[in-house]
Amino acid sequence: MFARPATAALVAGLAFGCASRDEGALVPVSAAPAGAANVEMLVATTRAPSAAPGVLFGGERADASSFRDMVVSIPPNREVGSVQWPTPGAADPARDFALVGETAVAPADLSRTLARLTPKDGRVLVYVHGFNTRFDAAVFNFAQLVHDMNAPVAPVLFSWPSGGRLLGYVYDRESANFSRSDLASLLRTIADNPRVKDVVVLAHSMGAWLATESLRQLALENGRVPAKISNLILASPDLDVDVFRKQVREMGPKRPRVTIFVSRHDRALRLSALIAGGIDRVGGVDLSRPESVAALEQAPGVVVLDLSGLQTSDPLNHSKFATSPEAVRLLGDRLIAGQGFDGSEAGVANAADAIGGAIGGVAAAPIVLFTGQGGR
Repeated sequence: MFARPATAALVAGLAFGCASRDEGALVPVSAAPAGAANVEMLVATTRAPSAAPGVLFGGERADASSFRDMVVSIPPNREVGSVQWPTPGAADPARDFALVGETAVAPADLSRTLARLTPKDGRVLVYVHGFNTRFDAAVFNFAQLVHDMNAPVAPVLFSWPSGGRLLGYVYDRESANFSRSDLASLLRTIADNPRVKDVVVLAHSMGAWLATESLRQLALENGRVPAKISNLILASPDLDVDVFRKQVREMGPKRPRVTIFVSRHDRALRLSALIAGGIDRVGGVDLSRPESVAALEQAPGVVVLDLSGLQTSDPLNHSKFATSPEAVRLLGDRLIAGQGFDGSEAGVANAADAIGGAIGGVAAAPIVLFTGQGGR
């Protein structure tokens, strides 16, 4: 497959855009200076521990989940949507993202730690990262998103054993499958916590398959998705459209509200579609094509926000939900706050207002909102 010139060129472009940094960024440093902000998160992972300095967890699979309470320092005077990556083993909290605290959490203490982190309104945000993501990148990227959203939530990161390699797509896909029951168990534990009142699940790229499949598993095991899990947000989901429709259907009528961020210019999902035999991915659909709209119409009650017009620093157009200040604002002010959009004219106007005027000069519609038919 990769011998084809178009595919080879795309792989080369993605390799340039995903150039890996040296490992070892998670060496704890002293307390952050004045002006820096701290993000404390609960981390659950199915990765195997690593003895390498500053790595903590690698890309190998573990027999059971591990839990950590981690605190990341965010430097002052930075642009929303950006991560200031430290030099491995030599982070400077005045200018870099830095790990300033890290403690193992025993499974028996998981609910107690979660309750301590949960704010008064009881909302928890569970984030599931995507393909080609090392553990340090998952931690720093989630810390950036939580800080920039500025939403009152308890941040929970679920990090599955991605190999962190561009050509490790099949390994990552199997690792996501390997982690399905662990994520389902974590979501059940969170929903059972009396301190928790509302759970929002945010999943990116290949993590969208894992999150959706775990919710489907909960529905099949228990008759429905736990009622506290109110929203499922899929950012650039690397999901076969047919598989996604079936997953949503099998969650049953009492499922979370589903919101999807898509971009027809997503270069990472173009490669994924090629690997999948030319099958379009949900996150890369083109809503100007009638056949794409027809496919999503069969996923009732699903809201799709097309952010193709947004310009960000991401060369792959695969992480607009986190790198676009407008999209981050949308997440924090509306979606993570438990609100959603409907398919009415007012809903489209609200979505456009939430994105703001940053892309008003784009020739195409700056934002497209589409709602599948058939109700929830």
